[in-house]
Amino acid sequence: MLSYPIIKVTGEIDWTALPVIPIDHVLWTEDTGIQAQGQLCYDDECLYVHQSAAEKEIRAEYTKPQSPVCEDSCLEFFFMQEGGPSYFNFEINPNGCLGIEYGPARTDRQKIILPDPISFFRIHTDRTKDGWEVFYAIPLALIRSYAPDFSFAGELRANMYKCGDKTVHKHFLSWTPIDLEKPNFHCPAYFGTMHFSA
Repeated sequence: MLSYPIIKVTGEIDWTALPVIPIDHVLWTEDTGIQAQGQLCYDDECLYVHQSAAEKEIRAEYTKPQSPVCEDSCLEFFFMQEGGPSYFNFEINPNGCLGIEYGPARTDRQKIILPDPISFFRIHTDRTKDGWEVFYAIPLALIRSYAPDFSFAGELRANMYKCGDKTVHKHFLSWTPIDLEKPNFHCPAYFGTMHFSA
C-alpha cells in the first residue's frame, strides 16, 4: 500500500520543497493523456492542499457551491483519521467551486454548507501553461466539528483523484488504485496511508 509523509510547516509554504503525490492510476477508461498530482502539509491550525492537472481541454461550468463539479474538470481529496468511521470528500473545479461532504459511505453523506466556502477554505485556483491548479486550507476546527477526536498526528487514510465526467475526454485517475468494475471514488477500503511528520 502506498504511503505519503505530511510535513509540518511554519510560515509561508514552499511547495517546491514538499513531496508529490502522483495521481497516476488510470481507472475505468482508456488513458487520455491527462495527468495530475497533489501535495499536502499542515501547521497547528490547518491541513493545506495543493493539486494540479495537466489537461488541455478544461471544462469549468459550475460556480455555485455543492454543484456536481465531478462533471467538470475536477480534482478531489478524500480523507479520514485512521480507524475513523466516516470520511470527508473535497471536490473542486477550476472556478474554485467546491463540493464537500462527510459520512461513512457514498449513499450516506452530509453536505457541509458554508456561506462562503472560497473565503473559508482560502481557495485559490490558477490556469497554468498546460492545465490548472488549486490551493486550499482545511481548518482543524472544521474537521473537529464533525470528527471531534481528529488530530494532526499518527496516520491518515486518504486518496486523491482527478476526474471529468462531462469533459471532452472522460477520465478517472487516482493516487491509490481501486479494484472495482464501475467508477466509484467513495471506497475507503482503497484509501492509501499518509502519516503526519513533525
